[in-house]
Amino acid sequence: MIEYLFNILGNITGGSGNIAKFNFKDSVIKLTGSTSIIGRSIVVHEKEDDLGRGNTADSKKTGNAGGRVACGVIGLKKT
Repeated sequence: MIEYLFNILGNITGGSGNIAKFNFKDSVIKLTGSTSIIGRSIVVHEKEDDLGRGNTADSKKTGNAGGRVACGVIGLKKT
């Protein structure tokens, strides 16, 4: 398996009704194959991740993103 830091996708902001919808393109992350994200976890933190660029002790470790408020497993929705 290819090692890859999936957390480098940046921050996603919740929208109306706290529903976040987003699109992104990535040359490594796929929905099938050895780099598939299906079945992987996703964690929602209480604050914006500073991507290790902050001036706090937690910045390099956690992105100073605060506590975990939700988590889930990435899957496909049947239509």
